[in-house]
Amino acid sequence: MSSKISPQQGPQTLFLTTEADIAIYGGAAGGGKSFALLLTPLPYVGIKGFGTVIFRRDYGMIFSEGSLWDESMRLYTALGNVTVKRGQAEMRFTDRKGDTISKISYRHIARDDELSNWQGSQICQICFDELTHFSQKQFFYMLSRNRSTCGVRPFVRATCNPDADSWVAKFISWWINDETGYAIQERSGVLRWFIRRGEEIHWADSKTDLIEQFGLKTREEQAEPKSVTFIASTIYDNKIMLSKNPEYLANLKALPIVERERLLSGNWKIKPAAGLFFKRTQIGDMLPIIPADVKTWVRSWDLAATSEDEGGEPAYTAGVLMGKRSNGRYIVADVINRRLSSSDVRATIKHTAATDNARLGRVAVRLPKDPGQAGKDQAESMLKFLAGYNVKAIAESGSKEARAEPVAAQWQSGNFDIVVGDWNEMYFTQLESFPSSKFKDMVDATSTAFAELENVFDITSLIT
Repeated sequence: MSSKISPQQGPQTLFLTTEADIAIYGGAAGGGKSFALLLTPLPYVGIKGFGTVIFRRDYGMIFSEGSLWDESMRLYTALGNVTVKRGQAEMRFTDRKGDTISKISYRHIARDDELSNWQGSQICQICFDELTHFSQKQFFYMLSRNRSTCGVRPFVRATCNPDADSWVAKFISWWINDETGYAIQERSGVLRWFIRRGEEIHWADSKTDLIEQFGLKTREEQAEPKSVTFIASTIYDNKIMLSKNPEYLANLKALPIVERERLLSGNWKIKPAAGLFFKRTQIGDMLPIIPADVKTWVRSWDLAATSEDEGGEPAYTAGVLMGKRSNGRYIVADVINRRLSSSDVRATIKHTAATDNARLGRVAVRLPKDPGQAGKDQAESMLKFLAGYNVKAIAESGSKEARAEPVAAQWQSGNFDIVVGDWNEMYFTQLESFPSSKFKDMVDATSTAFAELENVFDITSLIT
């Protein structure tokens, strides 16, 4: 018994039926984008010479758990005439004799200098999964490879989530409300035409307008204008996802406001800004004393080894004492934020570790490890200096904003309590001004303390 493979009514169907040369689909998480992208080659795999290349930014993304490859295996092997070449990241569709008719290839482009690998290529269908991960140069170079002799008109299909800083945001700006950042629903799926001259893109409502405007005479010249559409979707368009995995919607709603606006609401204008991560009005309670129900403690440090009298505008050394209570809530019980010399940094950390343990029992000490050998050497020196304490150094990755998102989500949900102290005002002020503020030491220490409590670090990043 065979099952029917078909898109869901709404944006998926629109994406699969549009006549646009270039169709960009998405604008939020969970809208069924990747599944729809994989369906786009399906009508053509029986055509001799047809070929599709599906691009991801990184090679590992092709084969990761639940990836495009996994989904393709489920979809296409059911056809019965598919030869899978995992080592070559290809699926070949064959006739009864076993000769190749068409193929789908899975590739990556991580850097602009890799584009020369595609010189001379002819690809009937080009797909970009998460287009905002690719540079504008990569997109337009591969557009020049979008050619065909198989009889199918060449086309490009792409998916993406919102990214206000990407070139894609400008490219699809006609489909986006400039004030709200949300997709204009009545424009979703509407075709527009563009022509590129140098680095400038010229838009028009019709191909004829561009032909007349630029005086395109020959057949080759009149083929230059390309039609584009943007098709908006959100998780609410994906009824199957909502039915099978309703907790995914809850996960999106639990994101901090910037990511929630992007991935749930499809906001193309939202950016990290002061007040969007932390507000003092979002905390639960201001507690006069440390409660007795804290199960786990950690003091996380963000280090700066320059004292105030050494000139310039040195950063601060910040240490945030954070705990997780038996009721699942979090508490910030103490914050140190000082400009210190390198020797004073070491002494302060050791003295604080002794004080924390004396007051609260076993308190973990979490230190950052800078990249490179010097960072490793510094971390190992600190570990020896703090021998006898529960201490570890962990390499950090990603932007400060990305590292702050998990703790910001809990903060915004009202799951943090704060112990009253003379450090409160400086702490709230820096958190509320993040990421616009010059100094982010206390925010970094807060992010890593939360990550330590939730044990989100890879064990390979530990120094022991």
